[in-house]
Amino acid sequence: MSARAHDPAQVHAQAQLRLRQPRHRADPRAWRWWTAQAWAVFSGPALLVAATLFVLALLFFPGALGWLGPLLLAVLVAPALVYAGVMPAMRRRVHAWELGGQAVYAVSGWYWQKHRITPLSRVQTVDTVHGPLQRMFGLATVTVTTASTAGDVRIAGLAAAEAGELARRIGAAAQLTPGDAA
Repeated sequence: MSARAHDPAQVHAQAQLRLRQPRHRADPRAWRWWTAQAWAVFSGPALLVAATLFVLALLFFPGALGWLGPLLLAVLVAPALVYAGVMPAMRRRVHAWELGGQAVYAVSGWYWQKHRITPLSRVQTVDTVHGPLQRMFGLATVTVTTASTAGDVRIAGLAAAEAGELARRIGAAAQLTPGDAA
């Protein structure tokens, strides 16, 4: 270890460094997309399973409702409703991006939040993805691929036209930036 690693002034200065939030936010329609996604992937199926188990217990095991009802409520119903209510709002608050002169900066997630800064010199490909639910809401996701083992940078919840323009701008900026991925 170097002497600088234990320098209190250095440690304090590093603790003070904070990334600012990127300038651009997800499209306002992204909240509806994330809500539809929550109902399609988790909340809807969980409530369907809870309702099915409740009806089956009501028809065939009415004595089990005393303990099964609260169990279904705690294990399936409450988490499904909380997920559908909280996840889209948290994603809307967190998701943001920015294209700078030297890098692409993206923040994503809702429970586990990820801040990614990718130098334009490392960009290998830029893709635009329009999933079925995204198309319904006129949205797209831009995926920036590098050789990094940390994975791709995904900028989700963009208006489809904005995603196409952003992908074009990132590609053009990456070509103009000297580096090892060109």
